[in-house]
Amino acid sequence: MNQPLIDSPPAGSSPRAQGFAMPAEFAPHDACWMLWPQRPDTWRYGAKPAQQAFVEVATAIAESEPVYVGVNDDQYENARHQLPPQVRVVEISSNDAWMRDVGPTFLTHPDGRLAVVDWQFNAWGGLDGGLYFPWDKDRRIRTKIAEMLGIPRFTVPVVLEGGAIHVDGEGTLLTTEECLLNPNRNPGMSREAMERVLRDTLGIERVIWLPRGCYLDETDGHVDNLCCFVAPGEVVLTWCDDEDDPQHAISREALAVLESTTDARGRKLRVHKLPQPGPLFIEEDEASGLDRLNSSHPRRPGDRMAGSYVNFYVGNSVVVMPLLDPAHDEQAHHILQGLFPGRRVMGVPAREILLGGGNIHCITQQQPKRQLP
Repeated sequence: MNQPLIDSPPAGSSPRAQGFAMPAEFAPHDACWMLWPQRPDTWRYGAKPAQQAFVEVATAIAESEPVYVGVNDDQYENARHQLPPQVRVVEISSNDAWMRDVGPTFLTHPDGRLAVVDWQFNAWGGLDGGLYFPWDKDRRIRTKIAEMLGIPRFTVPVVLEGGAIHVDGEGTLLTTEECLLNPNRNPGMSREAMERVLRDTLGIERVIWLPRGCYLDETDGHVDNLCCFVAPGEVVLTWCDDEDDPQHAISREALAVLESTTDARGRKLRVHKLPQPGPLFIEEDEASGLDRLNSSHPRRPGDRMAGSYVNFYVGNSVVVMPLLDPAHDEQAHHILQGLFPGRRVMGVPAREILLGGGNIHCITQQQPKRQLP
C-alpha cells in the first residue's frame, strides 16, 4: 500500500528514488490551475455569486502568471464569457471546484522535468463524513492534466488532498494528525507508514505534525487553513486571542509544536501570527439559496465557518488573500505584505468562497516552473 506506482514514463521506483521532489509554493510558477463552481448544493443561487468571486481570484492571479480554469461542458460558454481573455478556459469535468484537493501535486526534477502525483480522493472522508457523492469526475482530473501537459504521473494508492500538506522546498512538510491520520482516509495506516509515503513521494526529510486544523474545518483539519510556510524556516499561523473561542486552544497547541521543533535543515522555526477573522457564521439568506441533497454536506443558518487568512495563494509577483472581515482585513494584509516584500498583496472579497467550505488556496493549484539545469 505504501509503495508509489507509476503509470507513465519514467518507469521504475518512487519519485524520490528518481530525483523528483515537491517544491515550495513560493518557488517560481509556470501557471495556476482552477476549476469553475456550479454545484447547487455547495454554491448558492446557482453559483452565480461564487462564480464572480472565482473570476476575481483568477483575474488577480493572472497578473502574475498564466491561469487555466477547468469547466464542465454545460458551463463552458458562461465561464468563457465571465473570465477575462487572458485566462484560458479548458474543458475538464469535475464534481466540484476544489482544485487544490482534486488537482495534481506537482513535482520537479533537477534536470528540469516535471511530474504529477495522482493521490486517491474520496471527497474528504468517503461515506464516513465525506462532503458529497459521487466524486468520479474529480478522480480523473489529475490524469487529464498530466496528459494535457505530457508529463509523467505517479499513482499513489493513498487518500490525500493537496490542502492537507505544505512544504518548504527544503525537505520539511507540515500537516495535521486530525486529517492525515483520520481513519476515514486510510484506515489502519500508522503515522510511520504515512511518513514513508510522504518521503518516498514528495522527496521530503521531516514531517512536522500539528495536532488539529482550524475549528470546524469540514476537511477534517487541512493544514493550509491553519499554518503554512512563507519562506524556509518561517511559517504563518492562524491566531485567536479569545480564550472562550475553541480556536484559541487549537492555535496554541500548534504554536507549542512549532516552537519546539526544527525543520529538515535543523533550523528553529520563526512563527508569524495572523489574526482569525470573525468568527464568521452562515446567514439565513445565504443558506436559503442552496439545494438540499442527502448526498452532500448540509450548510445551515448559524453554522460557523472555518474562516482563515492563511488560506491565500502565493503567485510569482502577487499574493492573493481573502477579504473576510472588515475588522481584521487590513491588519492581515499588512502582515502578509511584510512577509512578502517582493510581491504585491491583493485582497479579494472571498466570503462566497468560504460559504462553499474553503477559500483561495483551496480553489487554486500552482504548476511549478520547469527549471533547466
